[in-house]
Amino acid sequence: MTSTAQAPQPAASKAHPDHLGHVIFIAAAAAMGGFLFGYDSSVINGAVEAVRDRYDIGSAALAQVIAIALIGCAIGAATAGRIADRIGRIRCMQIAAVLFTVSAVGSALPFALWDLAFWRIVGGFAIGMASVIGPAYIAEVAPPAYRGRLGSFQQAAIVVGIAVSQLVNWGLLNAADGDQRGELMGLEAWQVMLGVMVIPAVLYGLLSFAIPESPRFLLSVGKRDRAREILEEVEGKGIDLDARVAEIEHAMKSEHRSTFKDLLGGSFFFKPIVWVGIGLSVFQQFVGINVAFYYSSTLWQSVGVDPTDSFFYSFTTSIINIVGTVIAMIFVDRVGRRPLAIIGSLGMVVGLALEAWAFSYDLVDGKLPAAQGWTALIAAHIFVLFFALSWGVVVWVMLGEMFPNRIRAAALGVAAAAQWIANWAITASFPSLADWNLSITYVIYTVFAALSVPFVLKFVKETKGKTLEEMG
Repeated sequence: MTSTAQAPQPAASKAHPDHLGHVIFIAAAAAMGGFLFGYDSSVINGAVEAVRDRYDIGSAALAQVIAIALIGCAIGAATAGRIADRIGRIRCMQIAAVLFTVSAVGSALPFALWDLAFWRIVGGFAIGMASVIGPAYIAEVAPPAYRGRLGSFQQAAIVVGIAVSQLVNWGLLNAADGDQRGELMGLEAWQVMLGVMVIPAVLYGLLSFAIPESPRFLLSVGKRDRAREILEEVEGKGIDLDARVAEIEHAMKSEHRSTFKDLLGGSFFFKPIVWVGIGLSVFQQFVGINVAFYYSSTLWQSVGVDPTDSFFYSFTTSIINIVGTVIAMIFVDRVGRRPLAIIGSLGMVVGLALEAWAFSYDLVDGKLPAAQGWTALIAAHIFVLFFALSWGVVVWVMLGEMFPNRIRAAALGVAAAAQWIANWAITASFPSLADWNLSITYVIYTVFAALSVPFVLKFVKETKGKTLEEMG
């Protein structure tokens, strides 16, 4: 069915905020959810061995405690959109801030293993909400001329959150004389590590009161005057507010709310393009990237590295993650998505293969031989660098671009769900696999990194420079 109504002419292209610094503050405040996403995801790295020792559990049970947060992540991500549409983006952020806060307190003061697992799920729910609401809010508030740069705040905040959590863990471990279970402020050191997240969580909640609601949400609930005020605040006084409001309202009315049924078709249940999105999500996780952020300190200690040094290496890996992310942000629009993904895959193959080789050697006096130890350490940084400058950013960019408008929202939901499931599979399996054979575990990750190259070459189309309407 075709419509005879003419779309209002875009007014947004002329939008230039009078106070860019204020708009940057708004985007940065919203991206605090991304910071907490990264912080909460990786802070558990500092508690893994202490939890194993305190509750006297094996690798399989330990893996479930670490990975169980991902169940909360999946639920939070699946429900955040609907919650935000009902009560607003800001209220959704405030709920996430409360959940992050109570999760931090509960995780720091568990009275049993199941209690710790419960608070991990609560924190995971907050992560899932933050992973959805932050990018959506920034996209709706940012002036179009600055949307790409401001939108990148979310991913930047995630990798900074990962790095800060590792730095805090390292500092607290030093304060506890290198003992994860050493006394610190009346608690064991690992409990303080998990509890410190209260500080950024409360800050996130306070910042949510200092930023405006999304104009798009306000228009959806009939608050036109307030929406106009905020549009003038973030896009400048030079725009035609009536035209801008009409433009947003027309877009909202013409949107097709995609459903799961829209994704069905083809010879393998889903449409081929949906399978490509699922493949990108699965490959992103099956190279084992989250092992580097959930288990790195445990990994280094297992091959004889001093606990304090292992925490420091986890921090340096996080810094490399930031560097790689910045490189990706600079080149993703210049080089293109496919070339960056292929370059990253090849680099990851080298890093992972070197780790597999190094871990194949027997320990001498509880440590890897010097040459293999340094090789493993350098290779781990190479792996994280090449992941961060490619698949860490490219997959999310492509998932937002590659689907036709008619199925974009539903297809992105399925691909994101596949990513959480793949993340859980790797996170839950690593301790048992490492106990069985650490070298072969890394061989498995190397194989997936290698297979990602022909997958990209054969199935993934370049989206650089194309409009979303061209993806049909």
